[in-house]
Amino acid sequence: QVQLVESGGGLVQAGGSLRLSCVASGSIFSIDPMGWYRQAPGKQRELVATIRSAGSTHYADSVKGRFTISRVNAKNTVYLQMNSLKPEDTAVYYCNANIQGSWYTPARDYWGQGTQVTVSS
Repeated sequence: QVQLVESGGGLVQAGGSLRLSCVASGSIFSIDPMGWYRQAPGKQRELVATIRSAGSTHYADSVKGRFTISRVNAKNTVYLQMNSLKPEDTAVYYCNANIQGSWYTPARDYWGQGTQVTVSS
């Protein structure tokens, strides 16, 4: 059974920083890509950033230059460093990973339970 466990959310003032972490555990053959999504109250879940195992990254325009995604493949871990936070960044942040459990099984998406990030003005 594969699990994604997030940590690092919290309350921060505008302009501050937070670092989110997500660890994948269980039967894992490969993970590609890993990423972060967020959902604010009353809004749809949206992509924040993704990173492939080779290191290529993709960011939403709204976070470019402020957020940095990284991963440690050997630890099945992905991070999201969030700087210059704004009140509009307030949301539940979800870790996502496309995981292949073994060489003979197809990959599928997994989600973490979500971690709340609140940015006060």
